[in-house]
Amino acid sequence: MIFAFFVQNSFGQISIRSITGQLYDSNTKEPLVGGSVVVKGSTKGVSTDANGKYSIAVSGAKSVLVFKFIGYNSQEIEVGTKSVIDAALVSSATDLAQVVVMGYGTQKQRDVTGSVKSVKSEGFNKGIINSPEQLLQGKVAGVNVTSSTGEPGANQGITIRGPGGLRTGSTPLFVIDGLALDNSSTGGGNPMNFLNPQDIESIDVLKDASATAIYGARGANGVVLITTKKGKAGVSTMDFSTSYGFSTIANPLPVLDATEFKKQVVAAGGTLEDFGGNTNWQDQITRTALTKNHNLNLSGGANKLTYFAAFGAQMQQGILKNNQLDRLTGRMNVNQKLWDDRISIDANLSYSSSVNERPAIEGLLGTALSNNPTLSAYETDGVTPSKFLNASNPLLTLQLFKDLNTTNRFIANISPSIKLAKGLVYRLNYGYDNSTSVRDVESLASLVPKQDGRLDTYNTSNKNELIENYLTYDQTIGDHSFTALIGHSYQKIQYQWRTWSINKFPIVPIDPIYNPGLGQELTLATNKPGGTAFINELQSFYGRLNYNYKEKYLVTGTVRADGSSKFGANNKYGIFPSFSLGWRISEEDFLKNSTAISNLKLRGGWGKTGNQEIPPKITQPLYSATVSGTSSYPLDISSTYPAGITYTRLANPDIQWEVSVQSNIGLDFGFLNGALNGSIDAFRKVSNNILLEVIPADPVQPATSVWTNVKNMEILNSGVEMDLDYKFQTRSGLKFNVGGNLTLIKNEVTGSPYTVIPSGSASGSGLTSATINGYINGQPIGTFFLKEFVGFDDKGMSVYADTDKDGIVTDKDRIAAGTALPTTQYNFFGNVNYKGFDLSLQFNGVSGNKIYDNTANSTFYKLKIAKNSNVTPASFADTKESINNAAPVSTRYLKDGSFLRLNNLTLGYQFNTQKLGISKFISKARLSVTGQNLWVATKYDGFDPEVNKDNSINGVLSYGIDYLSYPKAKSFIIGLNLTF
Repeated sequence: MIFAFFVQNSFGQISIRSITGQLYDSNTKEPLVGGSVVVKGSTKGVSTDANGKYSIAVSGAKSVLVFKFIGYNSQEIEVGTKSVIDAALVSSATDLAQVVVMGYGTQKQRDVTGSVKSVKSEGFNKGIINSPEQLLQGKVAGVNVTSSTGEPGANQGITIRGPGGLRTGSTPLFVIDGLALDNSSTGGGNPMNFLNPQDIESIDVLKDASATAIYGARGANGVVLITTKKGKAGVSTMDFSTSYGFSTIANPLPVLDATEFKKQVVAAGGTLEDFGGNTNWQDQITRTALTKNHNLNLSGGANKLTYFAAFGAQMQQGILKNNQLDRLTGRMNVNQKLWDDRISIDANLSYSSSVNERPAIEGLLGTALSNNPTLSAYETDGVTPSKFLNASNPLLTLQLFKDLNTTNRFIANISPSIKLAKGLVYRLNYGYDNSTSVRDVESLASLVPKQDGRLDTYNTSNKNELIENYLTYDQTIGDHSFTALIGHSYQKIQYQWRTWSINKFPIVPIDPIYNPGLGQELTLATNKPGGTAFINELQSFYGRLNYNYKEKYLVTGTVRADGSSKFGANNKYGIFPSFSLGWRISEEDFLKNSTAISNLKLRGGWGKTGNQEIPPKITQPLYSATVSGTSSYPLDISSTYPAGITYTRLANPDIQWEVSVQSNIGLDFGFLNGALNGSIDAFRKVSNNILLEVIPADPVQPATSVWTNVKNMEILNSGVEMDLDYKFQTRSGLKFNVGGNLTLIKNEVTGSPYTVIPSGSASGSGLTSATINGYINGQPIGTFFLKEFVGFDDKGMSVYADTDKDGIVTDKDRIAAGTALPTTQYNFFGNVNYKGFDLSLQFNGVSGNKIYDNTANSTFYKLKIAKNSNVTPASFADTKESINNAAPVSTRYLKDGSFLRLNNLTLGYQFNTQKLGISKFISKARLSVTGQNLWVATKYDGFDPEVNKDNSINGVLSYGIDYLSYPKAKSFIIGLNLTF
C-alpha cells in the first residue's frame, strides 16, 4: 500500500512540467503583451510579459492551453509532448467585432445602426483626472467637454451635438453599470467626482435619437454609458499604480510690476501711493501644487465566479492656496454563475468620500489682480500678513475664510438574470444611490479687517432608487436574426437641503466649524433656517427590436413611454419612438472580397427624445399661510386681516415635455485591411415645446412667474461629424497610430415670441444691472447681445453705434455680436510604440466662438490705474482714451475665444521584467511622465480661453463669460504601474 502510494505520487510529480513560449500577432509578428494563457478546465493561468513570453506548469500531455488577447480570436493548443508552444493569434478585425454597450444590452460594432462611439480605457486622456468627462475630452466627434475652471473637482461642461434648451441645461444622462444617475449636485462641485477614473473599463456615448430613445424622457441631451472593470476567469492579478503631479499656474495675467505701476499712475494723471514694496500678488496667492494618486486593484476568478476590487486615494492641491480636494474610493464588482450558467448575478458596490476645501476664489483673485504692487505682503518679520487701512491683503482673506465640503456617496446595484428558455432571458436590475454632504462656510472674527465672524452650514442628501424588469429574446432562423427587448422601469429620487447659521464669534483659536456654540448672535433676521425637499418619480415602459438579414441589412426600432411626477395630470406621460436602418455594403458580393475596402456601412435614423429637467412641483398649486396686507384680505368693512391660507401659485396641469426630434445619416468605413477606419455623420436636431419661466398672462394668477411651453419656438442644432483613425505596424517593432475628429455645428433659435430673452448678468461694481447674453430669433444660443463699441470721440470718451438711427444710444441699439458656442470643434492625436517605449499626444481646439472678458470690463480700464489700482498694459494702450471714460458692458470686451491646446503628452517605458529577473513576482512594470495643458495657441488674453462663468438669470443659461475664473494649471505627472 505504501509502495502504491509512493509510485502514484512519484508518477504525479513526473507528469508536471513547464511549458514556455510566446504569444504574438499572426500578421505583424509583434508580441502581445499582457495576454492570458490558461490551462483549460482549471483556474491556473499566467499573463504574457513585455516580450509576449510566458511560462506555465501543466499536469500532463492531454492538457490544453487557451491563449487569449483582447481584440483577437482565442486559440486552443493541446500540449502533447511539446515543451515550447508559440501561439499566433489572428485579429478579429476588432473594430467591427468590438462590443458596444447600448441601453439594456450590447451589440457588435458592425451591427450598430445608430450614432454611437465607444472609448476604451487604453484610449482615455492621461494626467490629473477627477471625473469621467475629462477622460472623454477630444475623443468623440460631436461631444464638447469644457473644463471651464482650473479648480480641482469643479463642474465639467459637456454637450452632445449642441445645447437644446434655454433653461433646462444640456448635460447628458449618465448611466453607470445600468444605474441611471440623477444629475443633481450634492453640496457643490461636480456630481461625477465620486467615480474613480481608474475603475472605468469603457465609456460609450449615444449621440443620435435612434440610440438614445430607449432612455426616452432623459435622452434629449445624449446618453453616456460607463462600464466599470470586471474580473476575468482563470487569471488572478494585482495592479498597483501611483503617481505624483506638480502643477503651476499656466498663464498668469500680465499686471504691472511696481516700477511700471508707478510710471503709469503718474502718466495717467493720478496721485501715486507708493508704499515702497514690490509685490507680485498673483505669486502670493498661488503655489506649486502637489497631487498624489494611489490605486490598488485585485481581479480574477474561476469559471463560475469573477471579481474586481479596487481601492483609490487621491490628494490634490489646487494652485490657489488653501484649496485641496481629497478623495477616497472603494469598489467591488462580482459576477456569479449558477445552474449550468442559466443564472448569472452581477453585483456592484462602490463608496467614495471626498473633502473639498476652497478659498474665497473671486475675492481672492480680484484683490490679487488689482492690488497696488508697492504694498508689502508681509510685516517686517516676513511671516505675518500686512494689514492695510484702505486696501485688502489676500493673505488675510486666506487666513479668515474657509469653505469646507464633505461628501459621502454609496452606490450599489444587483442585476440577476435567468435563462427561461433558449434565447429568452429575464433580468432584474435594482440600483441604489445615496449621497450626503455637509458644507461649512466660515468667516473668522477679526479686528483688522473688522468682521464679526459667521458660520453657515448646509446639509444635503440625495437618494436615488431604480428597479427594472426586462425580457430579452434572441433568435436566428436561417438568414434572419433578431433580438427583442421589452421592459418596465421605476425610479424615485428624494432630495433634501437644509441650512442654518450663527453670527458673532469671539477671536479665539477654536475653529467655529468644530464648536458653533461659540457664536453669540442667533436671530431670525440674520440666521433664519431654510431648506427644501422634493420627491421625483419616473415610470417607464420600453421596447426594442433589432433585425439582421444576412449580416447585410439591419433594422432597429425603439419605443419608450415615460411618466413623470414633474408634469401635470394632462400631460404626465410622453411617448418617444425611434427607428434606424443599416446597410453593410462591404458584405455585398461586389465588395466582399475587396482588399482595399474592409468595411463600408451606410446607416440612417430618426427619433424623438424628451427632456424633463425642470424644477419639481411647478405644475402643482402653491399656498401660503402668511398673514399680511398683501396675502390676506378683510372679510368685512374692518381693516382686520384674518388668518387663512391663500394661493401663491395656481395649478398648471398642461405643461408638456420638451421634445427633441433628431435625424441622422452616417457612413462607417474601413480601408487598407482595417488599418484606416472612420465615420462621417450628418445630423439635424430640433427641440420644441421649449420650457421657460415667464411672467404670467393670466391677471388672476398670483405668482410673479410661471412655467410654460413656448409655442412655435424651436432650437435647431445641425452639423457634420467626422472620425478618422489610422494604425500601422512594422516587423521591426515600430507601431504608430494617428487620428482625429472634426465637428462642424450650427445652432439657431427660431419662432421665439420674445424680442430677446436676456441672460448673463454682468459682475463688478457698476455693472450688476447689465446683461451680456441674449436669446434672439435667427441667432445661436449663447449670443452676445451688446452695444457695439466703435472707438473714442475727440474727448476720449467711448462711442457706440446708433443702430436704430434715432440719435441716441440706448439698449435698443444692442446687436447680436457673435456666440459663445464654437462652430468648429477639432481634435487630433498620435501614438508611437517601439521596443518598450511609448509616446502619445493629443491636441484639442475650437473656433468660431467668442468670450466676454468681464474681468477686464470690471477691473482693467484706464480710470483704475489713475486711482492706484493695478491693471494690464492693454488698459491704457490707447492714448486717445480719457481717464474719465466709463467702461459699460459692450463689444469692447468681447474677444476671440478660439484656441488650440496640447492637452496631453505622455512618454512611457514598459520594463522587460523577465530580463530584470523579477517576472515571477512582477509581470508588468511601466514608468511614465505626462504633461498636461502644456501649450495653448489663442488670441484671448485672459487666464484661459476655456471658460464659462455661470451668470444665469432666472435659470436661463449664460454662456462664454469670464469673470475672475480660477486659473488653469500646467501639470507634470510621474507615474508607476505594476502588475503582480
